[in-house]
Amino acid sequence: MSLDAVLARIDTDLDAATDRLLDLLRIPSISTDPAFKSDCDKAADWLVADLQSIGIDAQKRETPGHPMVVGHVGEAADGKPHLLFYGHYDVQPVDPLDLWNSPPFEPAIEDTAKGRVIRGRGSSDDKGQLMTFIEACRAWIAINGALPCRITFFLEGEEESGSPSLVPFMRDNAEELKSDVALICDTGLFGDSTPAIVTMLRGLLGEEVTITGANLDLHSGMYGGIARNPIRVLAKVIAGLHDDNGRITVKDFYDGVPELSNSVRSGWEDLSFDADSFLGDVGLSVPAGEHDRTPLEMIWSRPTCEVNGILGGYTGDGFKTVLPAQASAKISFRLVGTQDPLKIRENFRAYVQDMLPDDCTVEFGGHGASGAATMATESPMFNAARAALSDEWPNAAAYIGCGGSIPIAGHFKQILGTDAMLIGFGKDDDAIHSPNEKYDLTSFHRGIRSWARILDALTK
Repeated sequence: MSLDAVLARIDTDLDAATDRLLDLLRIPSISTDPAFKSDCDKAADWLVADLQSIGIDAQKRETPGHPMVVGHVGEAADGKPHLLFYGHYDVQPVDPLDLWNSPPFEPAIEDTAKGRVIRGRGSSDDKGQLMTFIEACRAWIAINGALPCRITFFLEGEEESGSPSLVPFMRDNAEELKSDVALICDTGLFGDSTPAIVTMLRGLLGEEVTITGANLDLHSGMYGGIARNPIRVLAKVIAGLHDDNGRITVKDFYDGVPELSNSVRSGWEDLSFDADSFLGDVGLSVPAGEHDRTPLEMIWSRPTCEVNGILGGYTGDGFKTVLPAQASAKISFRLVGTQDPLKIRENFRAYVQDMLPDDCTVEFGGHGASGAATMATESPMFNAARAALSDEWPNAAAYIGCGGSIPIAGHFKQILGTDAMLIGFGKDDDAIHSPNEKYDLTSFHRGIRSWARILDALTK
């Protein structure tokens, strides 16, 4: 078993691997839109066929929504881990289409000022990422005839639409999916050339608030001043969610929020994060969170409360002097540590109720509630993977946090009792969920080589 031979095979097969990815990217597997249901099926079929072509026993498994792809290869062996690899083949919608410089499902290799990129919807999130692992397995099998341990492939088709079928499927098939560690390739590098293993993920709580005053929209000349304006009430509710130091005012909100350990804090300081550039790239300059926290703490290890959208009154062209009957807002909370999303939901709704004046009522809608996840980095497998990544990239691999929420990591722990290792090769400028999504060809190439190194390190 020669790692050098596997890496050489990856290098010589890069063009063919890229063509395979472009083929998968041409399938418009948008999970949120029923019009693309057949395309989601087609993407699942494509992956089943590709896995089967390299000797993996893969099947398309039906769900009430889009299908799962499950595959198994290899036998359990003493001293060898059973690995589970998770990725998702569904993609985000492409709207607004007129902001794309090329058709989103006609992927191509482009030369840019920063190097060659794979352009197209799903190139980074998550088809390009999941194919890095499959291509590493393809090269390993080509050289060695078999993979070095038992591997289960678990590919989902509803990640971009809330994964409604995921938890029931995992519960129904828990024994089949249990493994020693779950590998998730849906994250990114730190900067352009520092590989990273995500060790903490924030949870997510979504709330929609609708405040109603009068039973119809009112003329602001006739009723302005004497009638309650739901927009004013909502604005006061929102303004009160943070104090002058950026802390969130919901009762008991910070219960379960941990402080960083000295080792984690030191590791993050070594990354020399450039907050000025991070904000400057999007036209901002001043950190706006908790005043006594560092920028990386605010992004990775502190909870947040953000207003994601507001609706009320007349918002069309021109002007209409209306006093609206209703006003609504969508508000999300990113959670850390052991914060309880259901307790926070209860306390947030009580906060809004307490803020309501006479003549106003409120309705709430929940949009998901998942807790944070912290990975067990003391496991020898984490250190082995970190060393393997460091051998491939210019900079040593880092343990980092992630400001986003990837609920699957928590589901692996809660349902299967399996810890997750999150390793990805995306970049901040990949424009995932946005027009002109791309994946650096270097990320794709080094990502494949990285997984080969990790397979070698985890199975020695």
